[in-house]
Amino acid sequence: MSKKTVLAVAVAILAFAQGAKAQTNLQTFYDFGQGRNHFTTTLEGFYADNWGNTFFFIDYDYAKAKGVKDDGGDAVIAPSSSYMEIARCLNFWGDVPVLKDFSLQVEYNGLVGVNQNFLFGIDYFLHSSDFRNTFNFKILYKTFSKWAGASSDLPVQFTFVWGMQDLFGVEGLRFSGFADIWGENNVAWAEEATSENFCKETKFVFISEPQIWYNVGKLFGCPNFHIGSEIELSCHFAGSYGFKVRPCIGTKWVF
Repeated sequence: MSKKTVLAVAVAILAFAQGAKAQTNLQTFYDFGQGRNHFTTTLEGFYADNWGNTFFFIDYDYAKAKGVKDDGGDAVIAPSSSYMEIARCLNFWGDVPVLKDFSLQVEYNGLVGVNQNFLFGIDYFLHSSDFRNTFNFKILYKTFSKWAGASSDLPVQFTFVWGMQDLFGVEGLRFSGFADIWGENNVAWAEEATSENFCKETKFVFISEPQIWYNVGKLFGCPNFHIGSEIELSCHFAGSYGFKVRPCIGTKWVF
């Protein structure tokens, strides 16, 4: 994985609308995309209050540590990178019909040792009458770490978040995900590169991670346990030039 943005927001809003005050879950994925073959854990949390809501997640990728072996001579698998986001949505006007679906958002995200960003903007929330289908649209102004050499001609990020509960009428089957696109001046590595075109300049980044989960645990008295899949769809993301498709399989435990 990577990444991400507010993948669990739609799930969490659904839980809150049905009476829950918070949701925390732990996802474990195996990424079997080309050149990947590693595990990722994601800890997510959503907490609502009278002034809005707070969402966060922390990703850890686990890869073989270069030059480090255990007593048996095998490479040691350890955390190789980490990424986090924390976002706060503020809404003091829930009783005003025209404005109740709009929130102000402030967000921080950062990849260890690389880039850090602050984002500020507006979130618009739509939902079905029973909250089983939800959609968020966000327009955010995005800052870039000058010390990391990051910049943008159009420092705006558009974020879409969706959730569909009991998909196709199957109880416990959920389809959710997000899509981000933002302007960023970057240099990406082309896999087919030659000595003349090893790096290519890009002006935007796109990342989307649709997930599908099935609450398999409810079949044997453990409704916390889910199995599912995620597919990372990206373009010029994480220094990789062009459009990529990276599938994962995983489990999720809802606390």
